[in-house]
Amino acid sequence: MREAAAGGGETFDEAEKLSVDALRELQLTRLRASLRHAYDHVPFYRESFDRAGVQPEDCRSLGDLARFPFTTKDDLRANYPFGMFAVPRGEVRRIHASSGTTGRPTVVGYTERDLSTWADVVARSIHAAGGRPGHTVHIAYGYGLFTGGLGAHYGAERLGCTVVPASGGMTGRQVQIIQDFRPEIIMVTPSYMLTLLDEFERQGVDPRKTSLKVGIFGAEPWTQEMRREIEERFAIDAVDIYGLSEVMGPGVAQECVETKDGLHIWEDHFYPEVVDPITGEVLPDGEHGELVFTSLTKEAMPVVRYRTRDLTRLLPGTARAAFRRMEKITGRSDDMIILRGVNLFPAQIEEIVLRTPGVAPHFQLRLTREGRMDQLTVRAEARPDASPEERAAAVGRIARGVKDGIGVSVGVEIVAPETLERSVGKIKRIVDARPRDESESRP
Repeated sequence: MREAAAGGGETFDEAEKLSVDALRELQLTRLRASLRHAYDHVPFYRESFDRAGVQPEDCRSLGDLARFPFTTKDDLRANYPFGMFAVPRGEVRRIHASSGTTGRPTVVGYTERDLSTWADVVARSIHAAGGRPGHTVHIAYGYGLFTGGLGAHYGAERLGCTVVPASGGMTGRQVQIIQDFRPEIIMVTPSYMLTLLDEFERQGVDPRKTSLKVGIFGAEPWTQEMRREIEERFAIDAVDIYGLSEVMGPGVAQECVETKDGLHIWEDHFYPEVVDPITGEVLPDGEHGELVFTSLTKEAMPVVRYRTRDLTRLLPGTARAAFRRMEKITGRSDDMIILRGVNLFPAQIEEIVLRTPGVAPHFQLRLTREGRMDQLTVRAEARPDASPEERAAAVGRIARGVKDGIGVSVGVEIVAPETLERSVGKIKRIVDARPRDESESRP
């Protein structure tokens, strides 16, 4: 990758230099204060803690957090729109919300201090990715109620970067802006980055000769295979950023450019646990399970043991030694498909699609039912330059790859480029078209 992108292990602020013991002490102090804040100002948490028979002062060690009840997305939706807020509405400076495509949106609020904290952790993230003051950052995350665009925007400005707020869409124009404005960094979903790559090549522009040095990709799971493709085709360092609106937005965790070995969680603001998705039991570091977060510094909307549904494991810190790492998200517990007794995740299909010639890294899984039998069809977009023969061969390659690698038979359709449904730059990965009154297991 390009030498100018190397991070060199430099840190952005003093918190990144904390010892593990100092960090744990800080976490406990902040955790106890956050639990008290939630209990005193959010009726949901007061009732939830009381039902579980715990009080904020019962948290005398970090391990005691396991005694407190979980928070789920359904809880947030049940308190729509502002029932989870812990400050008067007059102190809320911004509101964001999820798309609400599967029900009521989840609404989150930020005080002025929350917005400053958010800018700090995103600035820390961009710095860990190799960004520096004076760099130009092209932001192609969607702006609006989605947290991606504005979260990246204010973090880049906090670091001292020049921001190009391109947002999503208008792909041809984005390619022109990148050529004209010469940004060093791009922040975007990995799937839309591949769309931009295709557009560069369609316009006859060599993507390896742009000014870009670092790509910071988030808002959807992506694999090592996708990283390799982006880095090879664009000659950049591709690193992962993690966040979710319910916890803060982008900037909860970041992959460091010098190691690219998982995402360091900014644990001075977000306390992580990994639990068994079925039992809820806290798992030791190193074991795979569902990621759970408790906010340590949020004012407007503290969250206690929020179940993200993301599957990963916690590992010791490397480039930022005090902060534990989370592996790349391998899938979501609510995205798991049980197909004729076999468990599979979209990420497994992605690996097969990425190594198939003539096919773009854009795919969708469509579930249907024929009689009593569930059927899965992999719908993948062809590359613009793919020949009819390559498209036909791709059908067999993908079907065999799934059968041999996962152990289940699926249908395969190769569709025209840019025809799969997208939302905020992301492909809608799973379409469940099974009859609702008959379907027994849903992803």
